[in-house]
Amino acid sequence: MSDPAPGVGPGAPWRAARAALLGLDRVSRWVLIACMGVMTLIVSAQVFYRYVLGSSIDSADELSRLMFVWVIFLAIPHGLKHGVHVGIDIVVMKLPEHVRTRLFQLMAACTALLMAAIFQAAWVATLDKWQELMPTLPVTAAVYYIPVLICAAHGFLHAVLLTRFGPRLWEDVQP
Repeated sequence: MSDPAPGVGPGAPWRAARAALLGLDRVSRWVLIACMGVMTLIVSAQVFYRYVLGSSIDSADELSRLMFVWVIFLAIPHGLKHGVHVGIDIVVMKLPEHVRTRLFQLMAACTALLMAAIFQAAWVATLDKWQELMPTLPVTAAVYYIPVLICAAHGFLHAVLLTRFGPRLWEDVQP
């Protein structure tokens, strides 16, 4: 049986970390789908209520905004995983393959540091907002910061593995 991850030997702790991260990706993808579905239902119901019934759902704007925030931040690690975020690479693409790989790994290490800093800042913001309630719902306002925490932790894990194994780590996995 061939090793699906380049450079990750059988039985290595890195292989287990890769498998665990794939599981986290699956869960995250389903939460993303659920949030998008909820957001679509809320906005559709609000349009129906407003234009057909001449009424409104008080919390529709806040709930749809919250779902949008969750979708955006839960999607970021999936983009990191496959390197599909916007970037200018006209110069980088002219470099030899081994230099591009090392540069990718350096940028992944910088991304890991950035994700750690974002996690720390989001942790402080979450704790700060925990006692505050949302205007139209009896829910903590920290729910806007929780997806940032999840994004930073999830993105950190991807960045660490990409730093160690380079851009070909996830070639065998569909985006």
